[in-house]
Amino acid sequence: MRIAFTAKGTSWDSPIDPRFGRTEYLVMFDEEKNELSNFDNRAIANEQHGAGPYTAQKLFELNPDILITGNTPGGNALTVLTKANIKIYTGAGEMTVKDAYNSYKNDALAKI
Repeated sequence: MRIAFTAKGTSWDSPIDPRFGRTEYLVMFDEEKNELSNFDNRAIANEQHGAGPYTAQKLFELNPDILITGNTPGGNALTVLTKANIKIYTGAGEMTVKDAYNSYKNDALAKI
């Protein structure tokens, strides 16, 4: 299982970024390989429009099974993510990436 997290940094101790489209980083955890990687998404910060679809495109390239974030992605991004069969979990906005992962494993996050 490959799990993507919206984050404000690149490690297990990084806070979850509650935003999807303008998240600073996408942190990826590959459960089978027990491997953490990341994508720097900070270039989107200066874009006026289209942050959600742009970030969704990057997420597709990373090919996760699950997205864990703070808040529900915006309308356009949510539609695209749902059609791509990426399972979305929210409610991790006040957690670290590691805490969010543990909350997901314990069924403590909201599934969209």
